[in-house]
Amino acid sequence: MKNQADVFINRELSWIEFNKRVLLTGMEKEYKILDKVKFCSIFSNNLDEFFMVRVASLKAQVEAGITKKSIDGLSPKEQLAKINKEVKNLTTLQENYFNSELKTELKKEGVILKKYVELSDNQKNWCDNFFTSSIFPLLTPLVVDPAHPFPFISNLSLNLAALIKDGEASKNQFVRIKIPTKNINRFIQIPNEMIESEDKISHFFITVEDLIGNNINSLFNGMECINYSFFRVTRDADLELKELEADDLLLAVEQSLQKRRLGGDVVRLEVESDIPENILKLLIESISIQKEYIYFSKSLLGLDDLNQLIKINRDDLKENLSIGKTHPQLKILDSPSNKNFNSIFNILRKKNILLHHPYDLFKTSVEEFINKAADDPIVMAIKITLYRVSKDSPIIAALMRAAENGKEVMTLIELKARFDEDNNIQWAKQLEQAGIHVVYGIIGFKTHTKIALIVRKEKGRLRNYFHIGTGNYNSNTSRFYTDLGLLSTDPEIASDLVELFNYLSGFSKQKRFQKLLVSPSSMREKFIYLIKREIKNAKEGKKAEIIAKMNSLVDPEIIELLYLASAAGVKISLIVRGICCLYPQRKNLSENIKVISIIGHFLEHSRIFWFSNNDKNEAFIGSADWMRRNLDRRIEAITPIEDEELKFQIYSLLQTYLKDDYFSWIMKEDGYYEKYALNSTSNRSQIDLIKN
Repeated sequence: MKNQADVFINRELSWIEFNKRVLLTGMEKEYKILDKVKFCSIFSNNLDEFFMVRVASLKAQVEAGITKKSIDGLSPKEQLAKINKEVKNLTTLQENYFNSELKTELKKEGVILKKYVELSDNQKNWCDNFFTSSIFPLLTPLVVDPAHPFPFISNLSLNLAALIKDGEASKNQFVRIKIPTKNINRFIQIPNEMIESEDKISHFFITVEDLIGNNINSLFNGMECINYSFFRVTRDADLELKELEADDLLLAVEQSLQKRRLGGDVVRLEVESDIPENILKLLIESISIQKEYIYFSKSLLGLDDLNQLIKINRDDLKENLSIGKTHPQLKILDSPSNKNFNSIFNILRKKNILLHHPYDLFKTSVEEFINKAADDPIVMAIKITLYRVSKDSPIIAALMRAAENGKEVMTLIELKARFDEDNNIQWAKQLEQAGIHVVYGIIGFKTHTKIALIVRKEKGRLRNYFHIGTGNYNSNTSRFYTDLGLLSTDPEIASDLVELFNYLSGFSKQKRFQKLLVSPSSMREKFIYLIKREIKNAKEGKKAEIIAKMNSLVDPEIIELLYLASAAGVKISLIVRGICCLYPQRKNLSENIKVISIIGHFLEHSRIFWFSNNDKNEAFIGSADWMRRNLDRRIEAITPIEDEELKFQIYSLLQTYLKDDYFSWIMKEDGYYEKYALNSTSNRSQIDLIKN
């Protein structure tokens, strides 16, 4: 093969390119203003997680002297240099957009962000009273002197650093105040009755830190604030978990979470661009951070908090995303007269159902499936894997009810689901208290499968019903993540699921499955076989085509095979939302490969794999991307879709995405993306799917 950099795109830089698409999408004039605010917030939130996990990992490698290169031939140090350069360019773009266009557009729609100094006297009085009654008691100024060391700065907290002049002290004192954004909204709304003679004003905000800064002297009686500035730190938040040494995995994860809350090393320091030099110098010395990881901002710090503005009660300023309807095959279940437990099971005995959320309601399909099973007197057992679950989960409630009704309930909860660990620990404890058998999977592997199995005793014999999906059993995210799911009674797949659940609970060493593709045992091998078969067909002059939709494409072995397939004449269409380490459209490498990324109102989350096999088409859906972690280090399940009607639905869906020229970005041969030119006849996949 060629030079690595000519064959593979750096994973981290590809992610940054994805987050750039998120930001640019929010800057498009076609979106409503609060949707633009949402994308701006998502961009910042994504960046926070990127630093907490990916940048933290690379920094740790550099500090440990690790020089192992990425698939494109870059050392950890070289990757960090490129990351800092790209991210600083993007954050500057975001700041300029926020300061000029976004705030201006908000103002036109009656949503005004004001500075304290711009307020009228009446408005200042209201704000000062609010500060005294609702903010002042929450503040704890911490001085730094020989008796008081520099305080711990918690991850992602917003802070005020000030220099205070004390007439009795020989020198100015440094003080840090944590801004209480968890207890007080970042954006404080001034009541409408305080708004004076400005047209179309309905929402008038001041930031909590601006209000605190302008009342800072009230915190220091007899002293004077010389100057102050705001700052924010990002820390390493990846869990250090030694599973093999743990006697109790739940306890081990809890202890690791405590360490995370205390905070790892600082990986980014965000400061205001006009921060006084003496305050900056003290921060650098106290936090121990290199200058390349300092980000100077000309806008508000922590723009992820803009998500608070999305909650403004103005339907005219955002797209209505409350969509979805009951799947046509399940409409009978909506009937008020339907009180028969068996109805959904009767339907599934006659027909397989392919669900597509959020267009098909999660509530009347997957939740209905679990709820009916919980109450059905002839359901003997329910087994399910849970990775990310909503805090008020109807599915958890149904599982507890099922246990109360005397059914055997087995739930696998993945304790290591990043940033959901604490939530999952609490659910695990509640489920165990409800008498449910809770397991945590296989040591050394995350369980990322989305599978549920219902066992019913019908006419003296057991029959299995199941759901296999591409997304989590999460009622909240099901409303804005696009995911597929299969409801079926296929006996061979059901048998595979029985074996897989036994494997997850430690009662089986099953490595081979009849139909399911399971990682880490058989999935990689099967995908390699399927791609090689398309190569063989192409070389023999037969029809050869691959269409794959996923979140990320990173695995080097799969990428190299796709290049070989392209060279053999296989037509390859890849719909990759996020990271893509493959170069498309490169001469003598990937001329037959097209890559698009769809960024829209909904987060594209489904994983679909289509192989034409000389018109003997094979389709698959499931939980895995083409990444090393999914294929080798996680428990994943992908199911074939063998029902011809459902196969046709999947192919039609893929074509809808491939024809998209509105939400779609196309990757060029240099690895950068371009947006299709928008026009009135655009094919808008997500909008078209809502209408269908």
